[in-house]
Amino acid sequence: MPQLKPKADNDFFLKVYEVTKCIPYGRITSYGAIARFLGSSGSARMVGWALNVSHGNREFIPAHRVVNRNGLLTGKHHFGNSTTMEQLLENEGIIIENDRIINFKEKFWDPGKEL
Repeated sequence: MPQLKPKADNDFFLKVYEVTKCIPYGRITSYGAIARFLGSSGSARMVGWALNVSHGNREFIPAHRVVNRNGLLTGKHHFGNSTTMEQLLENEGIIIENDRIINFKEKFWDPGKEL
Protein backbone atom coordinates (compact mmCIF):
# COMPACT_ATOMS: atom_id res chain seq x y z
CA MET A 1 0.00 0.00 0.00
CA PRO A 2 1.32 3.50 -0.76
CA GLN A 3 2.54 5.61 2.11
CA LEU A 4 -0.27 7.85 3.30
CA LYS A 5 0.31 11.19 4.91
CA PRO A 6 -0.56 11.15 8.65
CA LYS A 7 -3.81 13.14 8.28
CA ALA A 8 -4.93 11.00 5.33
CA ASP A 9 -5.93 8.03 7.50
CA ASN A 10 -9.47 9.37 7.86
CA ASP A 11 -9.74 11.23 4.58
CA PHE A 12 -11.09 9.07 1.75
CA PHE A 13 -10.28 11.64 -0.94
CA LEU A 14 -6.61 11.79 0.07
CA LYS A 15 -6.41 8.00 0.03
CA VAL A 16 -7.90 8.01 -3.48
CA TYR A 17 -5.24 10.52 -4.56
CA GLU A 18 -2.41 8.45 -3.08
CA VAL A 19 -3.54 5.34 -4.97
CA THR A 20 -4.14 7.30 -8.18
CA LYS A 21 -0.60 8.71 -8.06
CA CYS A 22 0.69 5.11 -8.10
CA ILE A 23 -0.93 4.25 -11.46
CA PRO A 24 2.00 3.77 -13.84
CA TYR A 25 2.36 5.83 -17.01
CA GLY A 26 0.57 4.08 -19.86
CA ARG A 27 -1.76 2.11 -17.59
CA ILE A 28 -5.35 2.67 -16.46
CA THR A 29 -7.59 1.51 -13.65
CA SER A 30 -11.23 1.83 -12.67
CA TYR A 31 -13.08 3.75 -10.00
CA GLY A 32 -14.24 0.43 -8.56
CA ALA A 33 -10.74 -1.06 -8.40
CA ILE A 34 -9.57 1.91 -6.32
CA ALA A 35 -12.64 1.66 -4.07
CA ARG A 36 -12.06 -2.09 -3.53
CA PHE A 37 -8.40 -1.48 -2.74
CA LEU A 38 -9.41 1.06 -0.11
CA GLY A 39 -11.78 -1.47 1.47
CA SER A 40 -14.89 0.36 0.32
CA SER A 41 -16.09 -1.63 -2.69
CA GLY A 42 -19.43 0.19 -2.91
CA SER A 43 -17.77 3.59 -3.20
CA ALA A 44 -16.77 3.74 -6.87
CA ARG A 45 -18.90 6.86 -7.34
CA MET A 46 -17.17 8.53 -4.37
CA VAL A 47 -13.80 7.78 -6.02
CA GLY A 48 -15.12 9.60 -9.09
CA TRP A 49 -16.18 12.58 -7.01
CA ALA A 50 -12.74 12.73 -5.41
CA LEU A 51 -11.05 12.70 -8.80
CA ASN A 52 -13.44 15.31 -10.21
CA VAL A 53 -12.17 17.82 -7.68
CA SER A 54 -8.53 16.71 -7.80
CA HIS A 55 -7.62 19.22 -10.51
CA GLY A 56 -7.24 21.97 -7.91
CA ASN A 57 -4.68 19.95 -5.98
CA ARG A 58 -1.14 21.37 -5.77
CA GLU A 59 0.34 17.99 -6.59
CA PHE A 60 -0.41 16.34 -9.94
CA ILE A 61 -3.05 13.61 -9.65
CA PRO A 62 -3.25 11.54 -12.88
CA ALA A 63 -7.05 11.34 -12.75
CA HIS A 64 -7.15 10.79 -16.53
CA ARG A 65 -5.91 7.22 -15.87
CA VAL A 66 -9.12 6.27 -14.04
CA VAL A 67 -12.15 5.17 -16.06
CA ASN A 68 -15.30 3.17 -15.46
CA ARG A 69 -15.30 -0.63 -15.27
CA ASN A 70 -16.12 -0.92 -18.98
CA GLY A 71 -13.25 1.31 -20.07
CA LEU A 72 -15.47 4.30 -20.80
CA LEU A 73 -14.14 7.83 -20.34
CA THR A 74 -17.06 8.83 -18.14
CA GLY A 75 -15.10 11.59 -16.40
CA LYS A 76 -13.94 13.32 -19.57
CA HIS A 77 -16.04 16.44 -18.98
CA HIS A 78 -14.01 17.30 -15.89
CA PHE A 79 -10.82 18.01 -17.85
CA GLY A 80 -11.53 21.44 -19.30
CA ASN A 81 -12.89 20.18 -22.61
CA SER A 82 -14.26 16.86 -23.84
CA THR A 83 -11.07 15.74 -25.62
CA THR A 84 -8.37 16.47 -23.02
CA MET A 85 -8.72 13.14 -21.18
CA GLU A 86 -8.61 11.21 -24.44
CA GLN A 87 -5.54 13.13 -25.62
CA LEU A 88 -3.70 12.52 -22.34
CA LEU A 89 -4.43 8.79 -22.52
CA GLU A 90 -3.50 8.50 -26.19
CA ASN A 91 -0.20 10.24 -25.43
CA GLU A 92 0.47 7.33 -23.06
CA GLY A 93 -0.29 4.66 -25.68
CA ILE A 94 -3.91 3.96 -24.72
CA ILE A 95 -6.11 3.19 -27.74
CA ILE A 96 -9.53 4.86 -27.65
CA GLU A 97 -12.52 4.69 -29.97
CA ASN A 98 -15.87 6.36 -29.25
CA ASP A 99 -14.82 7.28 -25.69
CA ARG A 100 -13.95 3.63 -24.87
CA ILE A 101 -10.50 2.17 -24.23
CA ILE A 102 -9.94 -0.57 -26.79
CA ASN A 103 -6.90 -2.11 -25.06
CA PHE A 104 -8.54 -1.93 -21.61
CA LYS A 105 -7.65 -5.44 -20.39
CA GLU A 106 -4.08 -5.15 -21.64
CA LYS A 107 -3.50 -1.79 -19.93
CA PHE A 108 -5.56 -2.39 -16.75
CA TRP A 109 -3.68 -1.83 -13.49
CA ASP A 110 -5.21 -3.41 -10.38
CA PRO A 111 -4.01 -1.74 -7.18
CA GLY A 112 -5.14 -4.80 -5.20
CA LYS A 113 -2.59 -6.92 -7.04
CA GLU A 114 0.13 -4.38 -7.75
CA LEU A 115 0.46 -2.42 -4.52
